[in-house]
Amino acid sequence: MTEGSHTMHVLFGLDPVWVAISILLAVYAAIMMEKFNRAVLSLLGAGLMILAGVLTQESAVNGIDFNTIGLLTGMMVIVAISQKTGMFQYVAIRAAKAADGEPWGILVMLSVVTAVFSAFLDNVTTVLLIAPVTLLITDALGVKPYPFLFAQILASNIGGTATLIGDPPNIMIGSQAHLSFYDFLVNLAPIIPVIFIVTLIAIWFMFGRSMHASDEARELVMAFNEREAIKDVPLLKKSLLVLALVIFGFTVAHNVHLEPATIALFGAALLLLLQTWGGDLHTKDKAFEGIMAEVEWTTIFFFVGLFIVVTGVEHVGIIGWLAERTLALTGGDFNATAAAILWISAFASSAIDNIPFVATMIPMIENMAPAFGGDQAIIPLWWALALGACLGGNGSLIGASANLIVAGFAQRAGHPIAFMQFIKHAFGLMLISIVIAHIYLYFRYLMP
Repeated sequence: MTEGSHTMHVLFGLDPVWVAISILLAVYAAIMMEKFNRAVLSLLGAGLMILAGVLTQESAVNGIDFNTIGLLTGMMVIVAISQKTGMFQYVAIRAAKAADGEPWGILVMLSVVTAVFSAFLDNVTTVLLIAPVTLLITDALGVKPYPFLFAQILASNIGGTATLIGDPPNIMIGSQAHLSFYDFLVNLAPIIPVIFIVTLIAIWFMFGRSMHASDEARELVMAFNEREAIKDVPLLKKSLLVLALVIFGFTVAHNVHLEPATIALFGAALLLLLQTWGGDLHTKDKAFEGIMAEVEWTTIFFFVGLFIVVTGVEHVGIIGWLAERTLALTGGDFNATAAAILWISAFASSAIDNIPFVATMIPMIENMAPAFGGDQAIIPLWWALALGACLGGNGSLIGASANLIVAGFAQRAGHPIAFMQFIKHAFGLMLISIVIAHIYLYFRYLMP
């Protein structure tokens, strides 16, 4: 397990394996405590990997997946500009009115909007935009917002599973395994509507039958003017044009040998140029600085630190050893390994944020490639990891970033979501989604 570690000059002559494990576990434990900013923790862990001698600065920088960083940054800039138009609020209000003001119909429509936006933007951004509108609508209806927010959390993680850009774990998997936007769309998207519909049916049995609103409350919702949500029509046209170009770019990227990060960053730069067109340089600079302030730099730097911490653990041979142990436990059986990855990912992603878990799993699966016949042979394992990690995020409030953001909105609005209340309703639904995913994986990829 320590092969190659003799070249390291670890602080005080300590065993590099134990130093790396200690740093990784300390970072994960501190993240789970939720007492400190997670970007600060991952960067501290990254710094310790270098200061302790487990990694050189050069090997640490080489361990950062800049394709993931670029894709996330580019999409964050595009969404930060697009949201200024009010188009997301417009769609949410139109969806509520299409349901004729009926509470259950509104829940379904807002869940559909959340799932679709989560697939083509990202689920964290989607809930940031949809949750405030949901609270406004439920307040007008005079109904409890919890069932609506609960459904949106699940919809955001289910919808985000469908594409490369929908959920951060997929971005990481796609980048490391060289899987394109089209690959995710063809391999994961087909099962997502099934999981989504089954989840909605279950939510109806939980909450739907007891949802009622007065005629006056429904008329109040129907009186909302969605056109008032649109703040900037010229910017709306520019945003829709760039979003369409970027999504088209993602679908053809693999054929033209471009990485998703290039397309996202180019789209972001193009939209920034179009948004700041006209006016003097000082005005353009101010507009640019305003957009940059809205990028989730905490998430970006969290990824940077996390990639370095995981590279340190990989560098000392721990992840290769774990891959060998997993193969030994599954008897080298491909189907058993795929099932183990799916279910372990689901349970682990419910207990800890799925991003650090996936960061650790990716090199472990890469280490399994020789045993199963190369990179092409292990592609079903990547789908097992994506389905397990993204859907597993629905198992608890800390399973995915989107969950915590919705909970934060609910708390500020005076409708806090209790941790155990969420688990009571969500964990069983998460297990049902994993059972469906398992059946899908078996019949599509694993059946002899």
